[in-house]
Amino acid sequence: MEYIEQLGANAKAAEPEVSVMGTNEKNKALSAISAALRSHAGELISANRLDIEAARNNGMSEAMIDRLTLTEARISGMSEGVDKVISLPDPVGGVIGGGDLPNGLHVVKKRVPIGTIGIIFESRPNVTVDAAALCFKAGNTVVLRGGSDAINSNKALVGLMREALTSCGCNPDAVQLVEDTSRAVANAMMKLNKYIDLLIPRGGGGLIRSVIENSTIPVIQTGEGNCHVYVDESADIDMAVEIINNAKTQRPSVCNAIENILVHEKVAPELFRKLSEKWQGKVAIRGDEETAKFVEVEKIADDEDYAKEFLDYRLASKIVKDVNEAIEHINRFGTKHSECIVTESLRNAELFQQRVDAAAVYVNASTRFTDGFEFGLGAEIGISTQKLHARGPMGLEALTTYKYLINGNGQIRG
Repeated sequence: MEYIEQLGANAKAAEPEVSVMGTNEKNKALSAISAALRSHAGELISANRLDIEAARNNGMSEAMIDRLTLTEARISGMSEGVDKVISLPDPVGGVIGGGDLPNGLHVVKKRVPIGTIGIIFESRPNVTVDAAALCFKAGNTVVLRGGSDAINSNKALVGLMREALTSCGCNPDAVQLVEDTSRAVANAMMKLNKYIDLLIPRGGGGLIRSVIENSTIPVIQTGEGNCHVYVDESADIDMAVEIINNAKTQRPSVCNAIENILVHEKVAPELFRKLSEKWQGKVAIRGDEETAKFVEVEKIADDEDYAKEFLDYRLASKIVKDVNEAIEHINRFGTKHSECIVTESLRNAELFQQRVDAAAVYVNASTRFTDGFEFGLGAEIGISTQKLHARGPMGLEALTTYKYLINGNGQIRG
């Protein structure tokens, strides 16, 4: 049996045990994982240093290295994320519908685990822990395939989690890592519909498109975030500057950071003057010819720039004449992730939230809040940018499905 097929078979074999575990059993194992992360932080940081050194030698940008880096604070944050998952209600077994039919059949619609979930992701080691904790709490087994950039970090993290599961009497194959990061093995994983019930890619547009195009397993599209802030003519400009600054610079390498600003022509002079004062050249702007009248631009923006997820201290800009043009631009170039309007107009706010096609649509707030933890879901498996079967930050409920349980007393269909 091929390597990746063996991992799938192991996960499927562990599935019956994990799917029927009680909430207390699962929480005990998760508590052991949380404690292991805290007590082995030094080992994790040492393993992570190998990845960071290799990344720098390979010319990775500092913004992307930031995504890769583990610190004591970030490891503590991962542990807190697991603790949050422990505190959340267990969705498995929840009754979400049903009733008695006229023929006497009693129907119950009940939440159940999906089964075995595959996660293909890039260089953020925190995804390794978030994904494992959420899948396990929802009664699923998981096969994790991270990128080569984080292989040493991921080996250390998954090793700790498997040890913690074993210490609690759980099957460690509930959480497995694909240690061969070759493209051939990744492609083979995408064909494991015999073992894997759902595949979730987390990463840039190239990774997501590859999974969608090659997988024979159902896929939930996540992560790619070409997000916008539109500054309306009625906007509080100081508020707009703070929102844009936070959404672009707080952590530019994540999917809920903005990549575009759309600015009403009437407020463009003041907005760009204040943004320039704020940034002092920190963020490079690719703008249309109108933008170039108010601020220095790196280049005149084209459609490729407006569609690009920069994941860096760079964004695209366009001057628009009204909210309708802004909405049209967003629906053309956006990735259905997170979009924002800064406005004092109730009409424009409602129009924007109604017509913009995205998982999260904000009025007067940073797009950086699109996050499972911020939304009260605990750690998230990803941000779904599609409409089936989940949308937006995916917490525990998004990792379950349902089945109908029907009880009768001899009914037959005529």
